[in-house]
Amino acid sequence: MKAILTGHSRGLGAAIADELLAAGIPLLAIARRGNAELAARHPDLLTQIALDLGDPANLAGWLAGGELEHFLGDAGEVLLINNAGTLGPVAQAGRQQADAIVHAVSLNVTGPLLLANALAARPGVLRILHVSSGAARDAYPGWSIYGATKAALDHHARAVAQEGRPGLRICSLAPGVVDTDMQAEVRQAEPEQFPLLERFRALKRDGLLATPAAVASKLVAYLRSDDFGRQPVADLRTLDSASA
Repeated sequence: MKAILTGHSRGLGAAIADELLAAGIPLLAIARRGNAELAARHPDLLTQIALDLGDPANLAGWLAGGELEHFLGDAGEVLLINNAGTLGPVAQAGRQQADAIVHAVSLNVTGPLLLANALAARPGVLRILHVSSGAARDAYPGWSIYGATKAALDHHARAVAQEGRPGLRICSLAPGVVDTDMQAEVRQAEPEQFPLLERFRALKRDGLLATPAAVASKLVAYLRSDDFGRQPVADLRTLDSASA
């Protein structure tokens, strides 16, 4: 078994990487910046690739270069966790910058779909986990781009699941509200562009944000479980009750 993870430099991605590496799983981690702490703790298991996943042409060129296949070798089972993403632009329609829209769609949608497509072309067992969001299923004013991109991942998972490729399981999984830099970014939004601002500030103030480590532990356990992929779209917070 080998794993590929995007966005491992901080936050939830770093915690997911730590879980995989602690389990002895060789990991190819892709992000614009490396994670020196993880590299120091797991020098024999971690391979880091410095790549801007928000640049589709750059990612497509890297995929065509053979480095991914070299890492995977003859691995019979592969895990792909599409974690990298961006919240912005946090603004209402008509106030969004064009370049921010393009970057969000490239990073949140095009990158994950390119990686999923490349890996689905290989024989063997493949598990794909898109890190989605509750915003994919419930609309939030000011988050139209973020919600739309995460909803795209949900629908991708539904369609791929219906294709029935042998050995492939996929799930677009909302992890809940996690105490990461993205949540800090939410709390700095302009109130007129994000009317629900106070609700998200209260989550931090009232201690209702989950830690990245706790979420990563549950996420990786689910990814490796027999239940993974039975639901193409799921919420990590309700998995236990859904399977009961």
